[in-house]
Amino acid sequence: MAARGVLLVNLGTPSAPTPEAVRSYLAEFLSDPRVVRLPRFIWQPILRGVVLRTRPAKSAEKYAAIWTPEGSPLAFHTRRQAELLQSNFPGMRVQYAMRYGEPAIGPALERLKGCEVTVLPLYPQYSESTTESVVDLLPRGACVVRDFHDHAAYIAALAANVRGHWASHGRSPMLVMSFHGLPRRGAERYERQCHTTGLLLAAALGLGETQWKVTFQSRFGYARWLEPYTEPTLVELARNGAARLDVVCPGFVSDCLETLEEIGIVARRRFLEAGGREFHLVACLNESAPWIGALELIARSRAEATG
Repeated sequence: MAARGVLLVNLGTPSAPTPEAVRSYLAEFLSDPRVVRLPRFIWQPILRGVVLRTRPAKSAEKYAAIWTPEGSPLAFHTRRQAELLQSNFPGMRVQYAMRYGEPAIGPALERLKGCEVTVLPLYPQYSESTTESVVDLLPRGACVVRDFHDHAAYIAALAANVRGHWASHGRSPMLVMSFHGLPRRGAERYERQCHTTGLLLAAALGLGETQWKVTFQSRFGYARWLEPYTEPTLVELARNGAARLDVVCPGFVSDCLETLEEIGIVARRRFLEAGGREFHLVACLNESAPWIGALELIARSRAEATG
């Protein structure tokens, strides 16, 4: 019997918080037709002539604000998740890769040659721009976990993480669950899964209907995206008298630019400027023990279901 192999795949990150490194990363990321659905003959001149000339310097400043001695938080946490999964479950072989940047998916699969491999994109909620973009680079017929938004172990890990934060920092009357946004058109499955995750997490935490909200962050461009938007919601809550808010990002399993900078720095500032007094960002699952155990259960159960 072949050994079990698991390939964890995350989105990716620049190799350094510099305009040059960010430009290289964005060129690959924004050239993916799953990410930007405009015809290439329209989009590529805009990308090369405008976006890659103006955006890298601004994005590099944001990355610099959250960079660590170990490098990119997303890269560090993803690597540690793979290492812990390997050490906690020695009966499987574990590798990790990034959809954009390094380490690449192809070489990681080569290192699992001879194994029965389950590919686990670290996106709890399914979308074509994330999950299917990973599938595009896999061999035909690969065993892929396409979502785990309602998996009991994932929900339990999220709930344990929030409870741990509350135990250390107290709690607010409102828990905002901020998911990454997508253009509304074609995002019905993703939106439904985000709300399902929210309902399950709220139930696990014993929250009433008025004690939690689902919002969507990271809007880009002028199209209508999934609503309500996170930042305006936080501002509105502050203006309506919310003194403290707790925000958790269930769609991100590793802290990254979108959690640490967009929510932890920018959204926090907007909330405080609007009259709020206390803002708490709940850390992502990262290397928490319940999450490492959940990874093994998700890979095994979804692989059995697929098989």
